[in-house]
Amino acid sequence: MTKNWEEATSWETTTKRRGGDKLAKNSRVADDERQAAIAAAVEEAKPGLHKIPDPVEPAGEGALTDEEQVRYRECLDGVDLGNQAWFIQGKALDTIAVGRLFRDTPHKLEPHRNYETIEEWAPLEKGISVGGCSKLRAAWAIGEVLAARGFDANPGQVREIVPVRNAFNLNAAIAVYVLVADTWGKDNVTAERLRNTVKMLPGDLQLDEDEDVDALAKTIKGVLVEELQPAASRAIPPAVTRAVDKRAIGIADALNRPRIPRSEVTLRLMEAFADPEDTTVYDAVLDRMQQAEKEAKKAAKKVIT
Repeated sequence: MTKNWEEATSWETTTKRRGGDKLAKNSRVADDERQAAIAAAVEEAKPGLHKIPDPVEPAGEGALTDEEQVRYRECLDGVDLGNQAWFIQGKALDTIAVGRLFRDTPHKLEPHRNYETIEEWAPLEKGISVGGCSKLRAAWAIGEVLAARGFDANPGQVREIVPVRNAFNLNAAIAVYVLVADTWGKDNVTAERLRNTVKMLPGDLQLDEDEDVDALAKTIKGVLVEELQPAASRAIPPAVTRAVDKRAIGIADALNRPRIPRSEVTLRLMEAFADPEDTTVYDAVLDRMQQAEKEAKKAAKKVIT
């Protein structure tokens, strides 16, 4: 008893205990601080109305004050969050649907069983219609990529290019949006213009799956321009053939020959076109093709409108 008491009250034992108590206390404090830091970080990352400053009158005219600059940036973050909310919601719904994460949740109207499909779960648990849920799930991946590229696309616009993603791939859908944005300007993309562009895509369109978005946009643009060109640009119409034959007669007369075959005229035209010393024919052909290109672009722009 005395020995135990002496051990318990010895300087060495008391010192060790005090040191251990101090370490334990420090450990608890550090753990509490760590948990508080984690909670603060989670709260900071969490969206919420409380993060948006209350509306107040301007501090004055002209340049913003430092405080107003901060308020402005905080409000811009809120606007950006609103623009992205729909495809964030779409991804969440898609993740829930694919993983069937609702399968352990009791059915609100039939508590004796759990939800079996996303179509049951979404309307009852989140007030999202079946159609709305399907549209959000189909569009979120496109919206995410467009946002990353700096486009402010809304669900209605993205829905118009979902069929392109389904028929080809994600990059092809993004390429259609990029094409319309390049044609009309980034701020003038509309659901109608996207819809009209998709309608113009030929049924036999072939796209390389390995091409990036910008390359695909150029490919699609080239296809649309080709589609809108008049038949005369694809096959020699009879009127042109007759005109060539008449001109060939003039050449035959000048050369004192009874007839000039059309094949010979074609050969001489090709030689003149390829002549690096005399670019007269080349320049004339280039000018005609440039004019045709301009007309085709005007027609394409008109149709996209």
